Amino acid sequence: MKLLILHNRYRLTGGEDKVVQIEKNLLEANGHDVILLEENNLNIVNVWDTLAAAGGAIYSLPSKQLVQAEIIRFSPDIVHVHNFFPLLSPAVYDACYAAGVPVIQTLHNYRLACPKAMPFRDGKICEDCIGRLIPWSSVVHSCYRNSHLQSSVVAAMTTWHKLTGTWHKKVNAYIVLTQFQKEKMIQAGLPADKIYIKPNFVFQPNKLDSHIQRDNYLLFVGRLSEEKGVSVLIDAYIKNHISTPLKIVGDGPLRQVLQKKVQTAGYANLVEFLGYQDKLVVMKLMQRAKFLVFPSIWYEGFPLTIIEAFASSLPVLASKLGSLAEIVEDHLTGLHFEAGNLQDLADKINWAITHPESMNIFGETAYSIYESKYTSEVNYQQLMSIYKNFTQDF
Repeated sequence: MKLLILHNRYRLTGGEDKVVQIEKNLLEANGHDVILLEENNLNIVNVWDTLAAAGGAIYSLPSKQLVQAEIIRFSPDIVHVHNFFPLLSPAVYDACYAAGVPVIQTLHNYRLACPKAMPFRDGKICEDCIGRLIPWSSVVHSCYRNSHLQSSVVAAMTTWHKLTGTWHKKVNAYIVLTQFQKEKMIQAGLPADKIYIKPNFVFQPNKLDSHIQRDNYLLFVGRLSEEKGVSVLIDAYIKNHISTPLKIVGDGPLRQVLQKKVQTAGYANLVEFLGYQDKLVVMKLMQRAKFLVFPSIWYEGFPLTIIEAFASSLPVLASKLGSLAEIVEDHLTGLHFEAGNLQDLADKINWAITHPESMNIFGETAYSIYESKYTSEVNYQQLMSIYKNFTQDF
């Protein structure tokens, strides 16, 4: 099969960019002919570029022409779009539609329901725009990049393509990552019969020998930003005098503030900030940790970090919120706690520390779940089962 993948990369490489690459690798490993056509937000370097990107986000004729030319040259059986915003724009759908090539769109975030792509404002979940024809609230509150102008552009993009039927007519299928996300996208107005659920995956790492003892530390892996709940985790540590070491992997806008808080509270010897680490280091940390804490306070998509933990037989303490409550099963692959609740998080951490045998069982179950749901082999079959509805080239 010949596949054309379209993706708009972010300035900072994130989970979405990684998923695009590993899915491309997976398809190529299974003998498919794959072309990845990318735009990069690093190309937006000054105010004029920003203004051009803003206008093009609604409809970019150059992007349409670029995709038209690639379709003529490559003759793909399917075009798989991962992210079109802002440089590619929904114009790419028109190029495919005119050429009669089916389009699959993976929804890695909530952009078509929320102009910010993250239903989160002022430190809490916000659904003000989900299901509304015109997402006025996002403009009023400058949700996208704290800008009324840029928020207006995104709102105009989603509204225009709702009115012209782009989302219903020009996309053959949407891939979402969880049942929770599917329900939210139906609430946003996407056609339920076009939405398929396919989670993310990771390639199988070397499994840790079961007889090796785990080290005495807990682990957080993620961006150090408000929505990830790392502040909640640190506050829970300090206010409840938790004494088990915590390793924090990742970087972000809150790092200096959090480090200062830890130092002021006298916890610098317990809470260690490791900064950004490559995947091999992260996997080694996961294979030695007691458990992973994932305290996010917004609707996550499908974090690769959790799948990597499962692949490392590492149980997860996760917020009982949105997709996280679906991915991590309480008292089966980890524990749930109320999102943002310091005391509940501290109580669950203390329970996990004092019940190592139960946590070991949860970890082994997590690995079994990984093998049954989140390996590359399983994911490939899921992807092919979607593709086969739109092409006979098998």
